[in-house]
Amino acid sequence: MVSTLQKRFDSRNKLRLARSLATYESSGRQRCVFWNAVLFIHKLKLKLEAIEREYSNLLAMKTEYLNSIKQFHSPKEVKVEKNGEEFRVKVKCEKGGERLVSVLEAFEKMGLNVLEARVSCTECFCMEAIAVAEDDQLINVSDITEAINVAIDGKLSAANQHHKDIPQNDAEI
Repeated sequence: MVSTLQKRFDSRNKLRLARSLATYESSGRQRCVFWNAVLFIHKLKLKLEAIEREYSNLLAMKTEYLNSIKQFHSPKEVKVEKNGEEFRVKVKCEKGGERLVSVLEAFEKMGLNVLEARVSCTECFCMEAIAVAEDDQLINVSDITEAINVAIDGKLSAANQHHKDIPQNDAEI
């Protein structure tokens, strides 16, 4: 890569060469017009370099701004309420990935049947669902909330709590 100083040095050398060519012209007027054209082209090149630098700075600022907006714009929100035997689940998070599939798989793993659901993905992923436990299982609201959080994040942070229930070796089975 050639530095900007090297480019300026080369352009100045070209201007010197153009001056020497201009002195061989027979008429002083032609020499002046030629020199003005060369000077105008040189100024345009400098302006173009300045515009390109400003444009790259603006692009960097834009990506930085969009990343900061993403962090504050769509916080994850999971609410689970119990009404009798039904669970009303409200999920709101940023869109992307297979959020709906992972949430429905979490319902299935918990043993919940979804009776009614509404999903929207316009600005963010939003889902409201009414679910009922299969076979009268005892399921806590906090367990459902944790399972949905794990499904949304794709992390296994809750695996440590359920890890105690899984036998470690054949002797425990």
